Amino acid sequence: MMGCCLPPTNFSPGSNLWRPSWPVLKAYPGGNVKGKPVLRRAFGINAAVEFVNANVAKKLVSVDGYVVLDVRDKTQFERAHIKDCFHVPVFIENKDNDLGTSLKRAVHSNFSGLFYGLPFTKPNPEFVQSVRSQLSPESNLLLVCQEGMRSAAAAKMLEDAGYQKIACIASGLQSVKPGTFDSVGSTELQNAGKAGLVMVQGKVSAVLGTLLICAFLFITFFPEQAEKLLRIIPAS
Repeated sequence: MMGCCLPPTNFSPGSNLWRPSWPVLKAYPGGNVKGKPVLRRAFGINAAVEFVNANVAKKLVSVDGYVVLDVRDKTQFERAHIKDCFHVPVFIENKDNDLGTSLKRAVHSNFSGLFYGLPFTKPNPEFVQSVRSQLSPESNLLLVCQEGMRSAAAAKMLEDAGYQKIACIASGLQSVKPGTFDSVGSTELQNAGKAGLVMVQGKVSAVLGTLLICAFLFITFFPEQAEKLLRIIPAS
């Protein structure tokens, strides 16, 4: 993210906490003008979301009674998740069939899907409603995702919906060392985001994937030129 988009922050010395501070506009009675009440506006600071490291997150759960809410997609959740957590994905699989979505899905499937095992997703329109059906706004929530970005987005949505005690693991589950949390799944929490051919061939697959996606885009948007090139290449 660009620096200009980051909210001001408050640091608590020695606490390993980073609190983003969001400006909040508040209104106060300001007397009457020509018989009509006037509101005076003043800015306050709302710092409900805490960003913590994995060790502090463990303490929040084991000592302070925070409930873990996993907001990753289904595939990563099934590979590994914290035991006894709640799961409500902030993004869900995109099965729309309009032309624009179909093209994006094809591009995704030939790169991110094939080489990184990532599903083609869209924002979950029922995310807040689903969380509310399981956890009250008075709940203390620890939001987790794989890299930290989805949990931050989910935290903002829940904060706007009235949840007051929210924490996120700043760098996501990829930063959690084995044994920090009791987990369920076929791999460690830090590896739940790894899948696809990259797991098998590493950097070679990443380079090959880039070449394939470029070829796919060229054939898609320049079919005549692609056909001419194919005619030049001798048949094996």
